[in-house]
Amino acid sequence: MPTLRVHDSPAALAPEAWNRLLDDSPQPTPFMRHEYLQALHDSGSAVAATGWQAMFLSVWDGERLLAACPAWLKSHSYGEYVFDWAWADAYHRHGLSYYPKLLVAVPFTPVPGSRLLAVDADARLLLAQGLRGLAEEAQASSLHVLFGDPADQAALAAAGCSARAGVQFHWTAEGDADFAAFLARLQRDKRKKIQQEQRRVREAGVVFEANVGTAISVEDWDFFYRCYQQTYREHHSKPYLSRDFFARMASDMPEHWLMFTARRAGERVATSLIALDPERHAAFGRYWGATEHIPNLHFDACYYQPLAWCIANGYQRFEGGAQGEHKMARGLLPTPTASSHWLAHPSFADAVNDFLAREGEAMAGYIDELGEHQPFKSVP
Repeated sequence: MPTLRVHDSPAALAPEAWNRLLDDSPQPTPFMRHEYLQALHDSGSAVAATGWQAMFLSVWDGERLLAACPAWLKSHSYGEYVFDWAWADAYHRHGLSYYPKLLVAVPFTPVPGSRLLAVDADARLLLAQGLRGLAEEAQASSLHVLFGDPADQAALAAAGCSARAGVQFHWTAEGDADFAAFLARLQRDKRKKIQQEQRRVREAGVVFEANVGTAISVEDWDFFYRCYQQTYREHHSKPYLSRDFFARMASDMPEHWLMFTARRAGERVATSLIALDPERHAAFGRYWGATEHIPNLHFDACYYQPLAWCIANGYQRFEGGAQGEHKMARGLLPTPTASSHWLAHPSFADAVNDFLAREGEAMAGYIDELGEHQPFKSVP
């Protein structure tokens, strides 16, 4: 008879067993690796003191791990990228508490992928049902599983959760020989704009260097973190991730990081950090920052340089992060995403389910509309 266990740290689960489940999952990403989740915990970035109380859930057959997922009891909705602030406000207006809520996600990381790691569909369903039970036991208002894969969504639907539709913008390889060939497939106005933006960056005296893994120096990481902090300061907010987190990434997962450093007159002026999945030839735009404003530098560092690198290195997919319709003009196309939600309060659950149905229809229409404005030239 399978049993459920709750853990207050990723360390309670063996890294090898966790990563084995991940590698066998339908949609693995580096962000669900045990090393990544452990670094979030050990660096103090996602811990109870910051509103992320770990309640990782696992399913066991004796001492054999059947399924597991990263879960947190949350006291806020920061760092999630699927926005439920309006739901929390509605609870508050009716004298109810929306927090704590139970969240299954990768903190601060809006990258779609497997969330419910399991040996098979039966184990995944047990995990989904266990999450419902855990939410009730913890007296959470709700359960939320963000950016899960279709197998996750099916298990959660069977456990009584409702789906919420979203959209991101991703690039998929089309056999281009190089970045110039990619540009040649774009409509003329899109191509000219990108060429103009890159030319202005060059005319400003900016040159880029790209480093992967252990080729990224401590000085590179230090400068990156300065830029990362600056980006948050410009938005009057506090960085989610500590310098120690990135030190752990450099030591524990070096092969999963690509850093672009922009220099002018030999001095670093900006940087962007891209996550890599070398086995699956996928890249993920994550962070950017600059110490001075240079027009168009953001687009070059965050889109054009990574895309050129992906094409040159045989990568098949580049995900540009959350939101951003402007990415379409740069060759990233709309890609549906989904999350799953369950609310304990019957009346609020009914209201949210009605909202999700209407929102889902609107999102489908929006994606269809975007599809009518392709950035690429029509193929005869």
